[in-house]
Amino acid sequence: MRKPAPQRKREIVGAVLDLAAKGGPDRLTMQAVADAVDLTQPAIFRHFPAKKDLWGEVARSIAEDMTQCWQGVLCGAGGPEEKLAALVSAQLSLLESRPAILAIVFSHELQFENAHLRRIFHGLMMQFHGHLQGLLADGRSCARAGVDPVDAAFLIVALVQGLALRWSLTGRTFSLAGEGRRLLELQLAGLNAPAGRSTCEGTAR
Repeated sequence: MRKPAPQRKREIVGAVLDLAAKGGPDRLTMQAVADAVDLTQPAIFRHFPAKKDLWGEVARSIAEDMTQCWQGVLCGAGGPEEKLAALVSAQLSLLESRPAILAIVFSHELQFENAHLRRIFHGLMMQFHGHLQGLLADGRSCARAGVDPVDAAFLIVALVQGLALRWSLTGRTFSLAGEGRRLLELQLAGLNAPAGRSTCEGTAR
């Protein structure tokens, strides 16, 4: 029995994400995708005429998952500080549960060959930054320290990206979300520290 096209597309995208997590996106072939979903290559191309079309659908699926993840936090209970911590934790938990996302984002070859993919991921980064900026502007940390919420949000984005890269390079040997919560707490403590007094000084006392 032939499956509906939307269902088949979801299966193909799921196979791509699974294969990208295991062997890396740059070595992924259409034959490997076809084998994973028990189809022929021509059948795959009926759903996605070109490989870039398949990657575009993969990126759209990732964007949808991230957007839902963020909205679940932003629409939930809690003040700006609580939502900020929850947003970062939710993002890292998503990346930890879907390692293919990082493999695709960090693939220079894939993004070099697909400007559309690069634009999608850059747009997602800026959306995430915008949510962080809004929460920082509504909270007390930046106001106390006299820090621009735009800059503070970029520092948190850098924390997430740097931590994700370390997690990937170390073979995913630690809890991404757990380490993120710890480092974010340190970063926010720095914002809350009185002017002229370092976070380390405050901790030592």
